[in-house]
Order: sequence, then C-alpha cells, then structure tokens
Amino acid sequence: MERSGNMHKIDQEIAERIEAYRPLCSHLSDRLWDFAETAYDEHESVELQVRELETNGFRVTRDVAEIPTAFIAEAGSEGPVIGFLGEYDALPQLSQEADVTARAPRVAAGNGHGCGHNLLGGATLLAALAVKDWLQSTGRPGRVRYYGCPAEEGGAGKVFMTRAGAFDGLDAALTWHPASILAIDAMATLATIHVRFTFSGVAAHAAAAPHLGRSALDAVTLMNVAANYLREHIPSDARLHYAIHDTGGIAPNVVQARAEVVYQLRSPELAVVQSIMERLRKIAQGAAMMTGTSMAYRIERAMSNMRPNNVLSELMYARMQALGPTPFDDADRAFAARMQAAISPEEAKASLQIFGAQRLSGVLHEGVLPAEVMPAVLSASTDVGDVSWVVPTARCLGACFALGTPFHSWQLVAQGKASVAHKGMTHTAKIMAATAAGLFTDPETLARAQEEFRQAAAEHPYQCAIPDDVRPPVIKPAARLRGTMRGAFPNQYAGVSA
Repeated sequence: MERSGNMHKIDQEIAERIEAYRPLCSHLSDRLWDFAETAYDEHESVELQVRELETNGFRVTRDVAEIPTAFIAEAGSEGPVIGFLGEYDALPQLSQEADVTARAPRVAAGNGHGCGHNLLGGATLLAALAVKDWLQSTGRPGRVRYYGCPAEEGGAGKVFMTRAGAFDGLDAALTWHPASILAIDAMATLATIHVRFTFSGVAAHAAAAPHLGRSALDAVTLMNVAANYLREHIPSDARLHYAIHDTGGIAPNVVQARAEVVYQLRSPELAVVQSIMERLRKIAQGAAMMTGTSMAYRIERAMSNMRPNNVLSELMYARMQALGPTPFDDADRAFAARMQAAISPEEAKASLQIFGAQRLSGVLHEGVLPAEVMPAVLSASTDVGDVSWVVPTARCLGACFALGTPFHSWQLVAQGKASVAHKGMTHTAKIMAATAAGLFTDPETLARAQEEFRQAAAEHPYQCAIPDDVRPPVIKPAARLRGTMRGAFPNQYAGVSA
C-alpha cells in the first residue's frame, strides 16, 4: 500500500507538471499540424521542437545518423536513462481543413497529418519536459531523452537511427500512437522489406525490328505473374504488395528498355520476410533470363517486427488504469458526433477491428480498453520495431479522435487540432510520464524489464535488415520548396508504412 500510495502521489505531481506545459505543447502540436512535412523533409518541425527543448534546458544533438531532421535532446545527470520517442512526419495528398466534415484540402495535392504524428510529437515532448522538471525538483538522479524521429511513414527513420547506435545506453524507451481508443499497445507488428527491382533491356522499333529488342517491361510483367503464384506458397499471415514505378515510357511502338517494380514484403517475423525476399529475387532472375534482360535489385527500407516488453507494458497499463479515461466533456462529444457522421460504418468497424475493439459504441472512447481484448499482432508495420530489438520498449494508444476514425484519412486530419485531440494528447503524456517516473523510483521493475529484454536478445539478437551501403534518403533544406507551395509535392518515401 505504501508503494501504491507513493505512485499515486507521483502521478498527481506529474499530472500537475503536464498541465503546466499543456498550452505550450498544444500550440506546438498545432504548428506541427500546420507544417505537415513529409518523410525526411521535417525541417521546420524540427526547428520548432529544438527551440523549445533548448529553452527548457535540454542539451540537443543534431544530425543523428546523418539525418538532418533527426535529433536527440537530453537533460539530467547520472542514474537511469529513459527515452521518449517522438514523431512529426505527415502524409502526402491528405491536406485538409480543420474541424470540417467534408473533403476540403487546404493546399491542392498537399500534405496532412493523417496519422496524428503532430500529436505524437507533442505528447512525447510534453512528457519529457514534465519528467525533466520532476527529476530536478526531487533531486533524483536520472536522465531523460527526447528522440526526434523522422520519417516513420515508410521512411524507416528509426531503423537508420538504430543502425547508427542512437539508442545505445538507453535503459528503456516509451512512446505512443494517437488513435480513437485508449489502450496499452503490447502487440507485435509486421516486419517489412521494401525492395526495388530494375530491369534493363534493349530498345527497338516494335514493328520494324522487334526481334532486336529485349523488353524490360515484359520482365516486370513476368515477374509479377510469378509473384502472384508465389502467394500460394508463403505463410497465410505474410503479405506481398507491389507497385510499378517505371513502365519504360508511354509509346507502345517502342520496346521498353527499362522498367522498375517495387515490392513490399510483410510477415510477423523478419526471418520469414527475408526468406520470401530470397524467393522473390530468384523469380526476378528467372524473368530476366526469359526476356534476355539484366536485373538489379536494391533493398531500400526495412523494419523489424515489434518486440514488446511485458514488464514495461504492465507498468504503463497500471499507470493508465490509475489515471483513468480521457476526460472528455459534452462539447467534445458533440464535436465527435459531427465528425463521426463523416465516417462510414464499414470504415469505423475496420479501424476498431485491428485493435479488437469493434464492439465499442458511442462517439468517443471514454474508458480504458482491457488489455486482453487486444490481438497478439497488429497488421501494420512501424520502425519502432527496430528500437524494441535494442532497448526495452513500451507504447500505448491514446484516444484523440471520434471513435472509429480510420488512420491515413482526411477525417483524421480534420480532427488534429480539436479539443478532443489536445485532451487525448495531454492525457497520454501523463501516462507516459508517470510510467517513466515509476521506472526512476522502482529500480527493481526496471531491472526486470531489462532482464526480460536480455533473455529475448540472447535468443534472437538484432540484425538490421537494411544493408550497410543504403543511406537515408535525406532532403537538404536548400532543396525544399518554400512559401505557399510548401507541402504540395510529397516525396516518394511517404505514406507506405501502415
């Protein structure tokens, strides 16, 4: 009872500090929403966060892993090192006016925060500020780190950061994701590999000398046919997606000398993805042989499956239960009802079903989803997975939108600056900060989390799936489009993670 009473007191202290920073971080989240910068192009978003962190006494390291939009901010000394993983990248083609229930882009073909990463960055930064102040006021040894992580949406930013050792020396990592429910997220995710196959042939006049041509487009077509046959012979929970990036031109009377296809492979286990990758490579070789073309392939991005830490997840879930549901009011319910009317029942059900929450009803989630209803595996991929292979990691979901709002949708963008979003972000910040405080005050729990991690790592050590010679596809500030056209031209790495 003494420990429980002490944690309740700490929860209250943390909550007060969170509330003190609430106006600042709500404003920061709204500005991130305004910037809506996509993968590796989050320069204004980074500058905004770095200014606030430095103002509040954090020591900032920039250009982490040779990525201009990745950074680490640290405060405190000695003791355990607890990290908060922030994200702030948007999605292409999802520009949307706030608080409206019809499709209304702010910028034609522009970007929008369709996955709520403006809130994700706001809450994790909010938690880091509160924990830093709490450590200082109590005189307790410990360091808090805020990780500025770019390009989660298909860019694998944290994978490059992990490979560069950015998370070395961290005792535990905490993060979250905005959603329409409040729940602990102890699900595994799907490992994934993005690989580009390029075929090179010989151009020729398709009527006068077709026998002299070697069609790269034929090779892509044959590869796709064989890959479709392969689907029958891979595990039922594996996935094979593709997109043709280069068809070799638009003239049908020319034998296409070049063509490219990009595949994304997924499975709950990275080893399975890698085995499918090897079979796909052989298919590509066969297509090249049949067409007399040459083939080259390159793994561009990859993400490991999430390996949740049960000890950390249980601690975070306990803090979530202690703090209770997100405190929505009648105005929030009226707003959510209006926004929910713009979402089809099928979309809402599918959005909730991936979390085992399809039986929830109402316009907002005003409870805590029982941990036992969550599925073992989330049918999506995230670069947080790689972090979880090198440091004990826990994350949760925060209720920030009308119940059933689908991810990567304009409806989610439209809610990103609303009161419900701010309240969900603030409440989740309290959960994460209280979890960190629990680790600082209870060395035994932190030791158990690290022992669980060590046992898993000994059985299956981390191996980065991105080859060493593949560099992050960074975008330099000078190469960006500024002014009113900013955000109108999304880069090719955005929007393919979920």
